[in-house]
Amino acid sequence: MTWSAVLLVTAVVWAVSVLRSVRLRAFVYSLPLPMTLALVTTGHPVEGAQLLGVVGLNLFFLTVTLTHRRLRWPILLADLAAVAVYVALSAGVLAVPVPFEAALAGTVAIWALAMVLLRRRSATAPPPQPADARRDGLAAPVKLAVIFAGALLTGLLGGLLRGMVVTFPYSGVLVAVEARRQLAEFSRHFTRNSLALVGFLAGHHYLEGTSPAVALAAGWAAFAVVAAALHLPHRAVRLRIEWLTRRLTGGRVGCSPVLLRKPQRGG
Repeated sequence: MTWSAVLLVTAVVWAVSVLRSVRLRAFVYSLPLPMTLALVTTGHPVEGAQLLGVVGLNLFFLTVTLTHRRLRWPILLADLAAVAVYVALSAGVLAVPVPFEAALAGTVAIWALAMVLLRRRSATAPPPQPADARRDGLAAPVKLAVIFAGALLTGLLGGLLRGMVVTFPYSGVLVAVEARRQLAEFSRHFTRNSLALVGFLAGHHYLEGTSPAVALAAGWAAFAVVAAALHLPHRAVRLRIEWLTRRLTGGRVGCSPVLLRKPQRGG
């Protein structure tokens, strides 16, 4: 990891640490800034393995949540276990060629299944307790030490990870520490946002034969489109559908005419 990557990780972690909203924290973390830097500095092409790397990012936070919240492991030990899960997944993915279209279809299917399961679970789970998301932030010297350790670890694993270094959770270790009181909610929001990362990688892949700048622009455009679709308010969508329905039916809703005159008294 270069010094520019260390500075980028620091900026992402700082942004996450000052935000109160878990939804905003997950969105900031899902911005493909580390992916962009990794693609620029390493020159690795985007292939099917990187799409499965997005699944690995979700497994990273799932592992941290299970080990820290359920098994009561210390948060840094839970982070190390999650990194080990990501490295193991990377080794398995890199052992066999993964066609891009097959990986794209599989990743989207896994995302859709995960959203269904999370929706069912959230419907039966009690509402989360309000908490100050910034209360348990690490002190600045500890943050710098963890960032340095993460940079050193990434450098040591660079040869093993190869192309999977593009989706490595650079700032995930510290972000998990900052959000440790709301890990389940954070993971849920990040899982939803991760589809936009799939869009970024797909946009980059299909135009990386032109030029690096065009490929990155296509990736960010795809990310923006998918993210906007994911975060578009449901009420606005419903009102828009109702408006279009009235336009198409000439002022009727379904098969019933809309009454435009005031009803008379006495029936």
